[in-house]
Amino acid sequence: MTIKTLLIEMKNMSELMVDLAYSAVLFNSKAAAEEVIALENEVNSMNYEIKKESLVAARSYEDAEKLTALIEIAEAAESIANAAKDLADLVITGFKPHPVFKMVMEESDKSIVRVTVDDSSELANNTLGDLLLVNRTGMRVIAIRRGSSWIYGPDKHTMLLPGDTLILKGTDEGADLLEKLAAGACSLEDIPEELEED
Repeated sequence: MTIKTLLIEMKNMSELMVDLAYSAVLFNSKAAAEEVIALENEVNSMNYEIKKESLVAARSYEDAEKLTALIEIAEAAESIANAAKDLADLVITGFKPHPVFKMVMEESDKSIVRVTVDDSSELANNTLGDLLLVNRTGMRVIAIRRGSSWIYGPDKHTMLLPGDTLILKGTDEGADLLEKLAAGACSLEDIPEELEED
């Protein structure tokens, strides 16, 4: 990977980690916290690769000065990732949120869920545009883990495949529906009509 590609990955991954870590604490989601911790290791590895690539690429003092700025950006992205991991660690270790967090949780209608698409699921081999999950369930796909790689900010053209792990954010009711849909325990036709309204 080039330095540019690594920086783009680090930026996307650190943004995803912040979203997941905040959600993990807010909703006491160990699933989200575990994803943050796994991603933090990847960010650390990418930062190390950027340092190595920068050392190899520097041919002069001027090159070194320019590359130093990129290394500092990578360090900042890693700091964001580390802070997100600190939040996730609180959830993993059984941190009990302050009453203020509980108040926020009660007033919020957002939930986070991690589901794996089963072969029998209607989600499999369909695009997000065709599925209209946001309209039908109130759940937005934040990211997709496919094997060892991630798809960040998936759009309407993104195809879901059997075995994909989806990270979604939305309503509690929608989260329950998505778990059933992903497992093949229900179909899109089973979704109550009121959730299908825009």
